[in-house]
Formats: sequence, C-alpha cells, structure tokens
Amino acid sequence: MATTHALLGAALGLPLLALAPEWAGHVATWAFLGGLFPDLDALVGAHRRTLHHAELYPVVAAAAVTAAVVAPGPLTVGLAAALAGAALHALSEVLGGGLALRPWERDDDRGLYLHSRGRWVPPRRWVRYDGAPEDLFLAATLAAALALAVDGSVRWLALGALALSVPYVLLRKRLVERYPAAFAVE
Repeated sequence: MATTHALLGAALGLPLLALAPEWAGHVATWAFLGGLFPDLDALVGAHRRTLHHAELYPVVAAAAVTAAVVAPGPLTVGLAAALAGAALHALSEVLGGGLALRPWERDDDRGLYLHSRGRWVPPRRWVRYDGAPEDLFLAATLAAALALAVDGSVRWLALGALALSVPYVLLRKRLVERYPAAFAVE
C-alpha cells in the first residue's frame, strides 16, 4: 500500500531521535512524502516503472544525505529524507506481490523493474499483495512506532495513514471487482 511505503519512509526519522532529535520530525515528514512519491506513476505513467527507480534513487539519496551532513539545513535535510524515502519505497517493491489486477492469484511476476537491465525482477511476496492483512500489520506497526515516538504532525500523519489503510485492506478485494479500471496496470 502507498500508506505502508510512506510510513516506512517516515520511520527513517526514528533513529534521529537519539542522534539528532531536532531533525527527527523534519526527516520523518519529508521521508513520508518521499515514500509516497514513486506511486504517483500509477497516475502519470506505468506503475512500478515510471517513477520507481530502484537503481537511481539510492545513489541520488546517498549524495543528498552527504550534502545534508556537510551542510544541514531544512532544505538539504528535507531533500535527503525525501530521496531516501523514495529509494526505500522503490527497493521494497520486490518484497511485495505482482502487478496483476488480482495479485493474490500470483499470476504476475512483475515485482521490481530494473531500468539498467530493461527487465522485471520477480516479486518475493513477503507481503502477498497491496492491501493484504500482512500489509496492514506492517503499516500498523510502523504507525504505532511513529505515533508513540514522535509528536506533532508526524503523529497525525502516521495515524491518518493507518486510518486510510484499515478500510482499504477490508475492502481491497471487493474494490477490484467493483472498480477494475482503478486497479488495472499496463
């Protein structure tokens, strides 16, 4: 789920509570947004291909993190966090299911697209499909950790993402049957 990816990104701010607490909320917020970013390709291109750059994001994120360490400021730290969240999202796609309309049927082997090789890496299906019960468990665990550890807007982002996740998981299979075009992928 996009919310799980966003929460996973936001969790990048948690270690900063011990290392640089003044940056923890800023990093969590921007990494949350970065964790959402790759899924915009479902709206403007080919999902898991147009904006999911598993090879490029980590390199660019590493450079941005280096810049943020050398010259910390709201812009450099925010950009580094957003790019790290996007990198984590893109890399973690291989752990989910395929891209088929009904991914629980396991009839699609498109997990992660490698641009440099022009091919798909098969999904590992640790999370069987977006909206699977284990996806909600992961989202709830991340949201709870964030809500308990970080206050302010990050807490509300985490709880809001979880509030969107619960009905989606409960309705996921029915939504595909009722609105197949919304879930159709190239």
